[in-house]
Amino acid sequence: MTLILLYLVVLVLVATVLFGLGSVLFGRGETLPPLPRGTTATVLPASGVTGADVDALKFAQVVRGYKTSEVDWVLDRLGRELDAVRGELAAVRAAYGVPDDLDDDEDEEVSATAGELRTAEEP
Repeated sequence: MTLILLYLVVLVLVATVLFGLGSVLFGRGETLPPLPRGTTATVLPASGVTGADVDALKFAQVVRGYKTSEVDWVLDRLGRELDAVRGELAAVRAAYGVPDDLDDDEDEEVSATAGELRTAEEP
């Protein structure tokens, strides 16, 4: 019995050393450094949000949050609804000969953290 316990302790020690050595040699395995505190990768266009924009949304993961499947369902539903409403609006505009909005600027995005406008050239 003591021999089995000794083998188990040695196995755990060897695994810990190998894990520590691998962590030091290979690092975190990330291609990009993490975002600074207070910033987010979640952005939307300043105007003209489409279903594809909603589909492309990425949120930061936190320990405490919402159920992922429910958020995905709501975003999918909102994206489809946006596309349907924009399609109806385009059909009505075409029927009455009203031109599309000319002030649609595709290069601007709104940050989720501060609501500030960021142009496509800025990182």
